Amino acid sequence: MKNILVTGGTVFVSKYIAEYFVGQGNRVYVLNRNTRPQPENTILIEADRHNLGEKFKEYHFDVVLDVTAYTGSDIVSLYDALGDFEEYILISSSAVYPESNEQPFSEEQDVGANKFWGKYGTDKIDAERELRKRVPGAYILRPPYLYGPQNNVYREGFVFDCAMAKQDFYLPKDGEMRLQFFHVRDLCRFIDVILEKKPAEKTFNVGNASSVSVREWVQMCYEIVGSDCKCIPVHEAIEQREYFCFHDYEYFLDVSRQRELMPETKPLREGLMESYEWYRENQEIVRKRPYFINGKTILPDKTA
Repeated sequence: MKNILVTGGTVFVSKYIAEYFVGQGNRVYVLNRNTRPQPENTILIEADRHNLGEKFKEYHFDVVLDVTAYTGSDIVSLYDALGDFEEYILISSSAVYPESNEQPFSEEQDVGANKFWGKYGTDKIDAERELRKRVPGAYILRPPYLYGPQNNVYREGFVFDCAMAKQDFYLPKDGEMRLQFFHVRDLCRFIDVILEKKPAEKTFNVGNASSVSVREWVQMCYEIVGSDCKCIPVHEAIEQREYFCFHDYEYFLDVSRQRELMPETKPLREGLMESYEWYRENQEIVRKRPYFINGKTILPDKTA
């Protein structure tokens, strides 16, 4: 049994991670402000990570899983408050790579501002740098688009809603833009692998080894719902994020380091089926937002 600290613990990735490691038989502490329901069988440390005082000095953690560090100051405030710990793993983001880098993006490439991700990406870079200063042996994971049960971001849920409404789907251009995904359980599995094998490399891109076109992804979601998918290509000069749930930005991560340690990942269709089963019962948790095409909302009011 390990003593594990998970920052957050109440939303999507941090909640899934907390519940996963509880299920593995560990003692899991979650750090949050207690404004949402807590994951089952965890130990709550109710506090803001920027105002911890001395309360952490009495704890020993075998692992710190930092899911909610978005800035350098997030790292500094938590690190300064920690007592004794063994391993530190930061969930960062592929947004740290500039869009101008040669693809696929590899861990050896320089990080920098990305015009699509903006401040989110540069803040993640600062978080990584502050962690490296303080914990040189920390592990940093850079995922692409995460998906799976408990996803409160309106991505696959948006397509499921369109499919359940038996509605035609507005597809960006020819639908050939490619997306790279990673199931949240595979993220947890890879954390397990790191803790077991303690690899010499400290920074890992993580993700599925193959990408999928937007058209394939949408059609897969419709098939899982049990609806026919008629795609309507959108070639007009309309901002893609107005009517679709991803930026007009295609990128791909080199995940060969990850695959050397964990060759298999969950097939996308299987993962999306799990997402749909969860989504049908938990739509109220998802942060739904309206999408528009030519001034009209895409979904009927009852699903939007």
